Amino acid sequence: MSDPNSPNRFNEETATFAVRGADAPDLEAGVAAIRNVLKTLPVRPGVYRMQDARGDVLYVGKARALKNRVTNYTQVMRLSKRLQRMVAQTRSMTIVTTNNEAEALLLEAQLIKRFRPPYNVLLRDDKSFPFILLRRDHAFARIQLHRGARKAKGDYFGPFAGAGQVRKTLNALQKLFLLRSCTDGFFNTRDRPCLLYQIRRCSAPCVDRITPDAYEELVDDARDFLMGKKTQVQAKLGAQMQAAAEALDFELAAILRDRLKALTFIQGSQAINAEGVGDADIFALASKSGVMGIQAFFIRGGQNWGHRSFFPAHTNDVSEDEVLSAFLMQFYEEVPPPRTIFVDRELEEAALLAEALRERAGHKVALGVPQRGPRRRLLEQATRNAAEALDRRLAEGTTQAKLLAEIADIFELPEPPERIEVYDNSHIQGTNALGAMVVAGPEGFQKNQYRKFNIKRPETIAGDDYGMMREVLSRRFARAVEEDPDRQGGNWPDLVLLDGGRGQLNAAKAVLEDLGIEDVIMVGVAKGPHHGREGREVFHLMDGRELMLPVNSPVLFYLQRLRDEVHRFAIGAHREKRAKAIGASPLDEVPGIGPARKKALLMHFGTARAVRSASLEDLQKAPGVSAGVAQQVYDYFHSR
Repeated sequence: MSDPNSPNRFNEETATFAVRGADAPDLEAGVAAIRNVLKTLPVRPGVYRMQDARGDVLYVGKARALKNRVTNYTQVMRLSKRLQRMVAQTRSMTIVTTNNEAEALLLEAQLIKRFRPPYNVLLRDDKSFPFILLRRDHAFARIQLHRGARKAKGDYFGPFAGAGQVRKTLNALQKLFLLRSCTDGFFNTRDRPCLLYQIRRCSAPCVDRITPDAYEELVDDARDFLMGKKTQVQAKLGAQMQAAAEALDFELAAILRDRLKALTFIQGSQAINAEGVGDADIFALASKSGVMGIQAFFIRGGQNWGHRSFFPAHTNDVSEDEVLSAFLMQFYEEVPPPRTIFVDRELEEAALLAEALRERAGHKVALGVPQRGPRRRLLEQATRNAAEALDRRLAEGTTQAKLLAEIADIFELPEPPERIEVYDNSHIQGTNALGAMVVAGPEGFQKNQYRKFNIKRPETIAGDDYGMMREVLSRRFARAVEEDPDRQGGNWPDLVLLDGGRGQLNAAKAVLEDLGIEDVIMVGVAKGPHHGREGREVFHLMDGRELMLPVNSPVLFYLQRLRDEVHRFAIGAHREKRAKAIGASPLDEVPGIGPARKKALLMHFGTARAVRSASLEDLQKAPGVSAGVAQQVYDYFHSR
């Protein structure tokens, strides 16, 4: 099979035929567009993208024979209602050919992740999975939590279900193996042990309290343990403790005893008995009332590294097998596949999935249904958990739907809101000012829709909360009007909540009037006269009325949660901006001055102020600074 990272792996061919006319759904126009594509379509593996009149991707599909697969979309009477709606919106297609069907399956998952099409089953989870990283780009390896791209040199262990479980495991691992967790900068500046050494969570290699060879032995033990060789580690520690006790070295024996306790804690925290399973992921799907949930267990080295529930989107009129297959490919776009994957049903494309995942992982991947033994018991436990998680999800959904219906009734919305936007500002006496927007809906908070707005217009006065609100909302809605005037993209709010009273609401109303927007409902949320444990918020409506809800109202609690979330997000963004500003230097603004030259200038002159006031001759004397760069720095400061 070809190199999955090769730039020439796929060949994208232009097969786009736009149908002129209205953008409204038209089944005949959609079929005509597909038939035009069929004229040049090859009978070979590949991926096709259905696109609407604006070029937005509606659906991504893969095929063993593209011509045969796409032909099915012209036989509209055999299609489900969902696919008929898709064909009615289709106005063009893009075709990508591949060497085989497994490559097509991999590319399909990549494109679904990239475009998030509305007619594909989507893995609805914006959180990356945490790993434990044993970082090896330093003489003394560091153990840490890691998210995101795996670029750092070292050993990665995971995925874990959540960061909380990683932190608890890291805590115990530090007690067990005494490995450092500090950054290289902190490590290099130490002249005495830090607190972690005092509480026996680090061996203090920074100040030579342990030899490099002894530290490397701890690193090897930690790697063995994380790879599942915990019995050997336990036996080794037990033998060392026994030897220390016999030598009457009771202090060392106590340290080894504490390390054994930490090992016991890690083993005891594994609620699932996965002994003998090795490296495996286990998936079970449950379906009820049109909603599907998937439970995942992560087993590495026979150790339970947590479980998580998933609820894929766009599953209406899609079979359970198709949902699970699509989920697996999208899931392993983010996570390296283990050697064994257990599922709760025989999948029609199991062999193809295994082949594609083998190419993705670079090693053999077995995909199957366990029939007996501990593997079967784990699958049955995952199946029970999937059903229970789905029941909880449906119960929460019912409660959420009821809350949104009550909100619609209270604020006189035409129907329960699908998208609620909440706004707040944060600054300290006008400095590092920004606005924040959070988004909530029937599925809860939509964190991938959160936005920060740096206050940057010259007419906005520092510290003017009303002016900041005007700037934030004018930028938000001016862009909405420009990019989605017909409101087809699902990004227009049904309700806007503002953290503030009548003044903020009036500023927001003025913005909407200037943009000619008349149907967006806004509400100001202000603290009441007796705000506190028994206080209540005052809700300011656009027509001048004020509302107060009963102190035990579920709707009040929900709206307070929304207000608290935007407050948290705004403060966090402000702190991040302030921290960056503290470390900023006037040299950062000089064109052509990178980190190395900036460091050379500061090392030579001592401060940025000294650089700014230096003569051209002095600048030219700085090491690593050429005559041209010196002239550039001098001109920048003196022309100002």
